[in-house]
Amino acid sequence: MDRLDRADRVPAQDARMEDALPAIDTYDEEERRFDDQYEKIERPLLGEGTYGKVYKARAKRTDATVAMKVMKLENQDEGVPSTAIREIALLRQLNHANVVKLQEVFCRPGKLVLVFEFLENDLKKHLKSVDGRLTPSAIKHFLHQLFSGVEYCHSRRVIHRDLKPQNLLVDKDLRLKIADFGLARAFAIPVPKCTHEVVTVWYRPPEILLGSVMYSIPVDIWSCGCIHGEMATGAPLFPGDSEIDTIFKIFQKLGTPSEAVWPGLSDLPCFKGSFPKWPPKGWANIRNTLPQVGPTGIQLLELCMSYDPKSRISARRALSHPYLTDAVDRTTLAASVGGA
Repeated sequence: MDRLDRADRVPAQDARMEDALPAIDTYDEEERRFDDQYEKIERPLLGEGTYGKVYKARAKRTDATVAMKVMKLENQDEGVPSTAIREIALLRQLNHANVVKLQEVFCRPGKLVLVFEFLENDLKKHLKSVDGRLTPSAIKHFLHQLFSGVEYCHSRRVIHRDLKPQNLLVDKDLRLKIADFGLARAFAIPVPKCTHEVVTVWYRPPEILLGSVMYSIPVDIWSCGCIHGEMATGAPLFPGDSEIDTIFKIFQKLGTPSEAVWPGLSDLPCFKGSFPKWPPKGWANIRNTLPQVGPTGIQLLELCMSYDPKSRISARRALSHPYLTDAVDRTTLAASVGGA
């Protein structure tokens, strides 16, 4: 577990945030200069949570629409939240068509604002807009972009740790970008122990659900498989109301694992030999999956959602999988993105 995993908050100066702080003596003057660059658009908030609020705004200089993430810094003595430090540090080193772009940072005591490029939608809302009925071409198109962004992050030793449809932004041209790197972290080899309080529970891999603190990039691949399955079926695969409910929903669909398919399973802290023994349903028998993704899509799902993390496909290999090698270009997709 790194320094940021060991503490909820880290003093700003210790996290080397100097380059995000004002370069002049007066915070108020710098804040006025920053605020003068943007005009908030009076519409409902784009998002709100424990971190703060996200507003839609217009950059006056370029007339471009942006998203402003205003972080809550209620206790100034404790500095900037570690999640914000991670997000800033990681996004500044990432530059890819399928990763959201951090454009500017403003920081002063009690206030932190991140300015991102604006995308109209997220994958969760897009699925809802088409009543969960993506075409097979649309599923391939979005999955190819997702793996492209994930492969880029992994090649730069960044694990996202919270991939889910709500964190995948989609614009009017159906370009997908990975967002919300608040739980992401850089990793090294060998991989150290990590917190298990990551990944929204429906998209959390079984090794974390069962208490493992030793994990790496395969956790993102499992989440990609969950997203793939959700696009195919039109609903989340494992909508548990707790960790144990989620792991049982996984077992009910994929079968209760054993040491034969997952060496080391019995050593995981939360695994119990008394767990119910469910046989696998088979992807062909899981709501509409076969008609939507075909045999090669099911094969890719199986490679993404192997119980043993060591057996999961990498994002780079997934991009070369037969299911994705004929993914349609976005310019030809618009006509087919409606009901399946």
